[in-house]
Amino acid sequence: MSAVDISKDLENATLVVSSEFAAAPERIWRLWADPRQLERWWGPEPYAATVVDHDLRPGGHVSYYMTGPEGDQHKGFWRVLEVEPPARLVFEDGFADDAGEPNDDLPVSRAEVAIASVDGGRTRMTITSTYGTTAELEQVLAMGMEEGIRAAVGQIDALLAED
Repeated sequence: MSAVDISKDLENATLVVSSEFAAAPERIWRLWADPRQLERWWGPEPYAATVVDHDLRPGGHVSYYMTGPEGDQHKGFWRVLEVEPPARLVFEDGFADDAGEPNDDLPVSRAEVAIASVDGGRTRMTITSTYGTTAELEQVLAMGMEEGIRAAVGQIDALLAED
């Protein structure tokens, strides 16, 4: 299983998630580009993800929800800013209300995904999430963001093993 490294920089309101996989960059890109594959890892167990809209192009929008073990739903969205397959994806990542509209009471981050080949035929994926303030980063950390993203990315190896 690939290690999921997470670093927090409270001063710069940044959370960085790094992992390496035994797959080509193009394969790792498909984890983001194919909504059915995204569903299989974006929601950390036991929160299954369902992608509703998936328009992965600059100006596009992705909406999804995660369903918890009690049937509770947690909605989110991305505003897609930059797309450079298979190497880079940049989007605003936020929480949505019950109607699927942005929830202004919760923070929005700028997420930058970098996908690059490394030695040994492996690929490194780095997700850098930058918040507007340290308080916003602390808020999502208190909500379990670190544990959730570690569990979500930790599911990717099993998905890749199916190939």
